[in-house]
Amino acid sequence: MKKKAKNIFRAALAEVDPDNLIRKAVRRKGGKLSIRGKIFNLDSYENIFLVAFGKAAPFMAKSLLRILGCRLSKGIVVCRPDQVFSEKKLLYLPARHPLPDERNLRAAKEVLALAEKARRGDLFFVLISGGGSAQICLPLSPVALAEKRWVTKELLRAGASITELNTVRKHLSAIKGGRLAEAAFPAKVVNLVISDVIGNDLENIASGPTYWDSSTYRDALRVLKKYGLWTKAPHSLREVLLAGGRGKMEETLKRGHRVFKNVSTFIIGDNLAALKAATRRAKKLGFHPVILTSRDSGEARKAAENYVSVLEMTAQSKKNLRKPLCLLAGGELTVTVRGKGRGGRNTEFALAALIELEKKRLPIFVASLASDGVDGPTDAAGAWGTTATLVKARKLGLGPEKYLRNNDSYTFFKKVGGLIITGRTRTNVMDLRLFLL
Repeated sequence: MKKKAKNIFRAALAEVDPDNLIRKAVRRKGGKLSIRGKIFNLDSYENIFLVAFGKAAPFMAKSLLRILGCRLSKGIVVCRPDQVFSEKKLLYLPARHPLPDERNLRAAKEVLALAEKARRGDLFFVLISGGGSAQICLPLSPVALAEKRWVTKELLRAGASITELNTVRKHLSAIKGGRLAEAAFPAKVVNLVISDVIGNDLENIASGPTYWDSSTYRDALRVLKKYGLWTKAPHSLREVLLAGGRGKMEETLKRGHRVFKNVSTFIIGDNLAALKAATRRAKKLGFHPVILTSRDSGEARKAAENYVSVLEMTAQSKKNLRKPLCLLAGGELTVTVRGKGRGGRNTEFALAALIELEKKRLPIFVASLASDGVDGPTDAAGAWGTTATLVKARKLGLGPEKYLRNNDSYTFFKKVGGLIITGRTRTNVMDLRLFLL
């Protein structure tokens, strides 16, 4: 089961590899560039610029550069500090994730400066993938970098959704919420996007630097109050949100703004594309594959309970099927950290699911992994197991429930076996879950 699950996951990740996605979506014939059927005449543009940020940025940029060739005037690629690349016409800038530092500030300023350099008659490519919001961090004055780091860390720890986190980040930023598109105006902007958010919500992918924003300063303030952070927040942060709520600071760009008449956006990869590739591979391996959803969200433990309820009903009716079942799901869950252990949303989900499966005596294989290869502050992508995993744990004197209560799922699977270690992948389309019956 483990071998087959690995095979299925590999097929899913290969489908959303940045190079594969760019090659499928972007075609060039002479001076004509076709993106999902829309034609751009490269010869009609004086300059062609490129900026890329997010976990897939260097791979997206390299692939597009091969297509554009000498027509590219200049490009900026934001990447991890440990990544080393060298391409003519591409400036690579390091940036941290998920908590920004001074390098992120520099990267954001360089990206914004290149956008401001673009003029009418120029073409400005923006390659966006998950993680971009942290990488291009440019706080609105008087908010300091340390204060932006504080609010990001506290919201992540509190289990805030990506929408809530980005609502706050956008209203403390000089580059997000459509402001990058505004800087590039009136140049033609083309967004190529690998989605890492539920429903491919362009407002939230990398905090929508080139897309309109429906949230407001008051919404950001409400998020902080919801998680009990408002009274703890630094003075400058509260100052900005209060001033914005009173209309004394310029809002993020809204739907219908003239800037967006010059913007074309193409989502070239997402969670559903990965799941569909997984179903094709599962079918070849002799399973009857079913996609449950690509939009799961909420607390990891609660989601595990819900999935096991579905699995219980499925197992009861499975006798009528001629093939074993492969149930697939995707999305991004959250974890409210109350313990002092180590883990991520995928290892926590897997452990919680195994505990529920044991209660119902269901012999089902479960696996959950982060498509970027990084599950929280760990070196694992996720974890896999069956109820036999818990039997082994108890023989070793390990109490699964205790580890779950302490948010220590990574340590549990490291001791008993079951961690999924992929290393960092080249992509990010949220998480993938698999159940084999």
